[in-house]
Amino acid sequence: MIQPVSPLLKIGLPVAFGIIVLILWELIVALFDIPPAILPPPSDIGARFAASTGILWIDFVQTVIKGALTGLVIGALAGLGAAIVIDASPFLRQGLLPVANFVAALPIVGIAPIMVMWFGFDWHSKAAVVVVMVFFPILVNTLAGLQDTDRMQRDLMRTYSASYLQELTKLRLPAAMPFIFNGLKISATLALIGAIVAEYFGSPTRGMGFRISTEVGRLGIDMVWAEIAVSAMAGTLLYAGVALVERWATFWHPSQRRR
Repeated sequence: MIQPVSPLLKIGLPVAFGIIVLILWELIVALFDIPPAILPPPSDIGARFAASTGILWIDFVQTVIKGALTGLVIGALAGLGAAIVIDASPFLRQGLLPVANFVAALPIVGIAPIMVMWFGFDWHSKAAVVVVMVFFPILVNTLAGLQDTDRMQRDLMRTYSASYLQELTKLRLPAAMPFIFNGLKISATLALIGAIVAEYFGSPTRGMGFRISTEVGRLGIDMVWAEIAVSAMAGTLLYAGVALVERWATFWHPSQRRR
């Protein structure tokens, strides 16, 4: 029988590996005398990070909380609601799924300028881009989950004279929860990427995408790496938050059971 890995080991191994990577990075930059404009050492990035916490926090609020998180919540609710409506009607499934697939294939570099023209330069246009990006993964995963129940289970619910709403809330939605959370975990990363990239096409004087594009033009590569570090940490926290909610909501699922 496979022994469970201790939580301390789960955290310690990635941290130790990350420290080794940073040490090697510092040594390689010093050994080969790589210019800071090409690849700054981690020590310079850390110093810039510590000296710019105020700016980094403003950019974090603008991009992650206002843009990515708001868009993720709206897009997830819209995708979930659309999936339930489409699942209830074969006609809508045949008509709306191809349209949703078409929208999902639209490039972000084409959507972002349009959203900026529609919703302005502030975070609202970035949230709109995120909504478009996360809508399709949530929709597809929710539909797959709603169709995952067996015909025998659905027939048993009808035998008990269950209405469609009762069948949906007591059988099909609980069975779809693992699929929905898979879509949410995919969308958590897409939301952050979408919000940052959208800021390249119009933004007020704050935001992670705005800061990265500005600092690249000024060769402030250490600040660019500081913003990348904040983005990586924010993406990890978003993913971890979804995973924690999934563990709480789907504790009954075999994938969440401890061995």
